[in-house]
Amino acid sequence: MTLKILVVDDDPDIRDVLRITLESEKYEVFEAENGEEGIKMISEKNPDLVLVDYKMPKMDGREVCSYIKRDILLRHLPVIMVTGKGEIVDRVEGIDAGADDYIVKPFEPEELLARIRMVLRRSSIDLEANPLTRLPGNVSITNELNSRLKSGQLFAVCYLDLDKFKAYNDTYGFSHGDEVIKETARILLSCTKEFGNPNDFVGHIGGDDFVIVTTPDKAETICSFIIKKFDEIIPSFYNETDRRNGYIIARDRQGVERQFPLLSISIGVVTNEFRKIEHVAQIGEIGAELKAYAKSLKKSNYVIDKRRQD
Repeated sequence: MTLKILVVDDDPDIRDVLRITLESEKYEVFEAENGEEGIKMISEKNPDLVLVDYKMPKMDGREVCSYIKRDILLRHLPVIMVTGKGEIVDRVEGIDAGADDYIVKPFEPEELLARIRMVLRRSSIDLEANPLTRLPGNVSITNELNSRLKSGQLFAVCYLDLDKFKAYNDTYGFSHGDEVIKETARILLSCTKEFGNPNDFVGHIGGDDFVIVTTPDKAETICSFIIKKFDEIIPSFYNETDRRNGYIIARDRQGVERQFPLLSISIGVVTNEFRKIEHVAQIGEIGAELKAYAKSLKKSNYVIDKRRQD
């Protein structure tokens, strides 16, 4: 897998040096000539690391770094700040803004590459994580579920996915679909952080499927606010005509053209509050059943399994 690095610097000569150095190590390189352009390219290119100059027009490196670290989907993106020789204040402010490391101009290519390797190693980026949302993927999800099972404590596993997402993707295109996925991840993270427990877990199974691991006493509140926020925000991802109509015209899986309502979200919640659960596959089976029922309700909804074990 080729790692992607975004270089943000207003000096074209520095950008050239960095590009040549990085491409010699088989990194895929993207360039931006100011902070504002860099922020836009982060969203478009999903880099694995950002090299940003401290002093730039429009937005300096400190502002770019602060933006990245404030965004709940980007905060794990490692940033290396490039500063001028002897400018200690710049380095301190860059680190205070959240930079993971810095390098001083002029720099030796070997040192730069070593620092990049070091930051990628120690950063919280896990190559198993979803590349779009940077949320933990299936390996981390399975580990989290096994950990909860072994603890013997009560848990609630919320399985979430979007309804009519394929029709939306087909009509509006994959780039718009990706924005919906990223916004959904933000909603899940913000609601879990606000209404859940400090050690709750949010993961991205893939596509439009997500999982939240919390406790039974928090699950209903988290689900309620996720649905509220999702239903408030999602109309903004449609054009005015579709938003006013409340549906789009698209082809179904059989190729038949028909009306599809605006996107909704379905949640199935598995708990061990009323039944004994012994393995991860059991959680997945119950979750799929509950989510299928939630989807049959034809609007954003959640279903919590409260069936008692015989």
